[in-house]
Amino acid sequence: MADSLTQILTNPIQLADQVITAASEASSVKQECADLKSKTEKLANLLRQAARASSDLYERPTRRIVEDTVQVLSKALTLALKCRSNGFKRVFAINQAGALRKLSAQLENSIGDVSWLLRVSAPAVDRGDLGLPPIAANEPSLGFIWEQIAILHTGSVEDRSDAANSLASMARDNYHFGKLIVEEGGIGPLLKLVKDGKPEGQENAVRAIGLLGRDSENVEQMIVSGVCMVFCKVLKEGTMKVQAAVAWAVAELAGSYPKCQELFAQNNIIRLLVSHLAFETVEEHSKYAIASKNPSIHAVVVASKRNGEADAKSHVPHPVGSNQIPKHMHNVVSNTMAMKSEKQGESQKNGNFKNHNQQQSSGPGGYSANRARESEDPTVKSHMKAMAAKALCCLAKGNVPICRTITESRALLCFAVLLEKGSEDVQYNSAMALMEITAVAEQDTDLRRSAFRPNAPACKAVVDQLLKIIDKGDSVLLIPCIQAIGNLARTFRASETRIISPLVQLLDSGDDNISLESVNALTKFSCSANHLHLDHSKAILSAGATKHLVQLVYLGGQAVQTPALILLCYIALHVPDNEELAKNEVLNILERAERAERSKHPNSSHNETVEKLLPLAKSKLELYQSRGIH
Repeated sequence: MADSLTQILTNPIQLADQVITAASEASSVKQECADLKSKTEKLANLLRQAARASSDLYERPTRRIVEDTVQVLSKALTLALKCRSNGFKRVFAINQAGALRKLSAQLENSIGDVSWLLRVSAPAVDRGDLGLPPIAANEPSLGFIWEQIAILHTGSVEDRSDAANSLASMARDNYHFGKLIVEEGGIGPLLKLVKDGKPEGQENAVRAIGLLGRDSENVEQMIVSGVCMVFCKVLKEGTMKVQAAVAWAVAELAGSYPKCQELFAQNNIIRLLVSHLAFETVEEHSKYAIASKNPSIHAVVVASKRNGEADAKSHVPHPVGSNQIPKHMHNVVSNTMAMKSEKQGESQKNGNFKNHNQQQSSGPGGYSANRARESEDPTVKSHMKAMAAKALCCLAKGNVPICRTITESRALLCFAVLLEKGSEDVQYNSAMALMEITAVAEQDTDLRRSAFRPNAPACKAVVDQLLKIIDKGDSVLLIPCIQAIGNLARTFRASETRIISPLVQLLDSGDDNISLESVNALTKFSCSANHLHLDHSKAILSAGATKHLVQLVYLGGQAVQTPALILLCYIALHVPDNEELAKNEVLNILERAERAERSKHPNSSHNETVEKLLPLAKSKLELYQSRGIH
């Protein structure tokens, strides 16, 4: 960078020397030319100082200021050369004097710009009061951004932390400011502060990066600058507060730029986040990172011992203040560990305890860091889990390989525990993560079969917790939990009737959003794509869904009416002889809906599913139900 800036500064220095020479030889408007010469000499001296200090100059404002200065000096040289000519007319001389006075003011601005550049690039002790450079007079925020980024380069520890905090505030308050921070080279020094700063400065820098990461183009530049490696290092070695900030920033970056999901995964971010999620959530938390293909013999001993003590031991440690986890959840943990242990070969039974101990201390930060994490404030621990769950949610969204990596770890079991015992934000982010993972599993058969087998203990634990929340029916977790259950509709056996009734009860919740999600979930159970659609449709009718669906079709909000009609169509198509359909005059409803569809204007929107299902469902009902019944 130093060589390029030296070359950039060569041109204005040469121009300044030419202006000085031409002004010295002026034969007209000599007073104005003398002033021009004096100011140009001052500017030339400052430019030479800048050239000598080029290795320390802040590049972005240097380029802007030099470009502007070159334009001013070019104008000055043109006028100074004209002033050397003889025979000027009086009117021309007057005009020339006015132009020189105007140019003098521009030279003053260039002097101010270069002076500011030298101060802003100097060490903090020599910087003094910077003020605003003339070049940024029309955009004061630009000068402030330059100043804060310069402080990130050369300021003291405290000043760098404050500068990062200021940039974070600007990025949060104004999208344009965020773009300017990135354009003016703010990413590099922020990442350096994350790597090398003290915890407060690291946290401020991470927050700034996360806020800047809400723009996808900004994230691209962060990826090129090495944000993945820096975040990985912090998640291994940083303090828990900084790690929580990094997890939040990962969520922000992945949410605005999904292409970075794979890059985070390649840098081991998934394993580290799962490890943080599992810390003090379940016993033997170090094995709740990405599952090892060769678990140690000690894992078998621990799992066997835990299974043997299951009846005597009714709780496991928990991170969010509760002293106990229900015995059912403890048994789930034990059974999951035992199932993993059974997969070991005979050759692994000769493993040694030393390898296990190394594994135990090889989590984020090693043994000493784990000791520090154990003594952290419970609020910080809870926040760390909330942000880890949020990050995993954003990384999992729409990404099959990452979802597979997450589900092959103990993350599902952790989510189940945290849904029951976590703080509000931990519960909510865990529910959202499960919603995203199950949404991917719904579309990917292999993932669905491997991660959500009905007899898998972790899957059972997750479903149990989702159903508990749905049964209560009064939680902010309700909608993501309903969606997660709906996404798993193809995994449930016909005998799993406990799933249907709570969803049916929510059809009469009085909240259109909740009713809509319940309708959508039930539709996934009853639609033709579900191979158990007949059994599920009967269960939906047995739970009393018909009257609720009729009310939603007639009286529900606009958003829920069509989905409710679609669900009615599927049920009528699969169970047309059911008496509940006749009692609630579903055939009349379908006939009216069909007439309404036909009467729509050709240019108005039509629902293709409704157009396809209505005639089929109506004809089925007509076969089995006499109009006289109505």
